[in-house]
Amino acid sequence: MLTGVDIHPAAALAPGVFIDHATGVVIGETAEVGADVTIYQGVTLGGTSLDHGKRHPTIGDRVIIGAGAKVLGPVTIGPDSQVGANAVVVKPVPPGSVVVGVPGQVIARSRPRSPGALPGAGDTMLPDLVGASLQSLLTRVDRLETLADGHGPGPVIRPPDAGIWHGEDFSI
Repeated sequence: MLTGVDIHPAAALAPGVFIDHATGVVIGETAEVGADVTIYQGVTLGGTSLDHGKRHPTIGDRVIIGAGAKVLGPVTIGPDSQVGANAVVVKPVPPGSVVVGVPGQVIARSRPRSPGALPGAGDTMLPDLVGASLQSLLTRVDRLETLADGHGPGPVIRPPDAGIWHGEDFSI
């Protein structure tokens, strides 16, 4: 009650588990958490059934689980992986992966992490999923509008400069 953390007494936590800003963290009965794992606030390592036996996640060594993430069921998160904030993971995750979204999807790093790098190092090199999706959608709309009106190339959609989208690229 003092910390707002609910860790079942039967859960297995290895040395070096760090729960940062612990409020709202829930770790279920059959969960196994590896060494040097970082768990941020609002994370749930939960079950998806009331069956007896293994029904909670297994988290590998050196994993980072972002704020609000939910890892549900008897899935395994491979060592050296990262689970993004608010991701909902219901499928196994290979070692060294980055998982984002609902449901959680493994994404590729723009650069592989060097061996021995600290967990979380190089997070600024992760791809801009929203920007890439927006770019794809804007390009598709432009192509469809060009086909529909029968004219040549329509307005030009520019990629972001240094990760910043310009207001003239939107009709908001």
